[in-house]
Amino acid sequence: MKPSRALLCLLSALTTSTVAQSQSTDAKSAAISSTQMITVTTADWNAVTGHLQRYERTSPKAPWLPIGPSFEIVVGKHGLGWGLGILPTTVPKLRAATDPIKQEGDGKAPAGIFSLGTTFGYAPEFTPGTKMPYLALTPTTECIDDVASKQYNRIVNPPPDRAAFTPDWNSSEHMRSAGESYRWGIVVGHNGGSDHSSTVPTATAKPKPGGGSCIFLHIWQGAGKGTVGCTAMPQSELKALIAWLDPKRHPVLVQLPAQQYAELLKRWKLPTIINTTAP
Repeated sequence: MKPSRALLCLLSALTTSTVAQSQSTDAKSAAISSTQMITVTTADWNAVTGHLQRYERTSPKAPWLPIGPSFEIVVGKHGLGWGLGILPTTVPKLRAATDPIKQEGDGKAPAGIFSLGTTFGYAPEFTPGTKMPYLALTPTTECIDDVASKQYNRIVNPPPDRAAFTPDWNSSEHMRSAGESYRWGIVVGHNGGSDHSSTVPTATAKPKPGGGSCIFLHIWQGAGKGTVGCTAMPQSELKALIAWLDPKRHPVLVQLPAQQYAELLKRWKLPTIINTTAP
């Protein structure tokens, strides 16, 4: 997929909260119908290090089976906080009053269940045969983190000549300036849902200003080195994830501390975590 020279939105402009409420049933259905799942679990809300495990099943009613060994990842440098994903996390008996909530700039990665959409990177294209949509980052590609912007929590690609384009933001992340971190990545559908390519709907309305932006799976800077809010891992593991994902299978990311994962196991019909860590 090649980016256009006009404004390119990866994270969809969603509707009002009334419409979002009516979409929640569809979102729950889509989550249940997923046959590819990535789980990320940490020891507690403050832990930076966790483990990632892939699962898949042959049908929505079949059991989840682990794919390959689990491996170490890092989340935000300040751990996790409840995010805005495809299933609401504000329902009774799910969120404790003392639980952290993801906010812009807090250094936490979002907890919850999220759709996965467009992949991205510096190369003109990903490995031929990859099923996920791909965005080649250009020198002008930005992810907007200005809470006052209409483009908040979107990846945009303004033309090099800005004479005919007036940005409404004062803060953004120039993605080609991220060094090796964004050589490959996957957009996580946090706070505003997935980008246009995803087959999974969202239970949230339009992006909530200050709710957190620009959340990705990307390459880490090393074991134990937390991110500003994303989930990061070795490059080889990330590339294997991208090659494995199939949008037709409604892939989702479940990211939770171990205790919350155990409490939501039956409610969200999650796979039982099996220790498949390679020796």
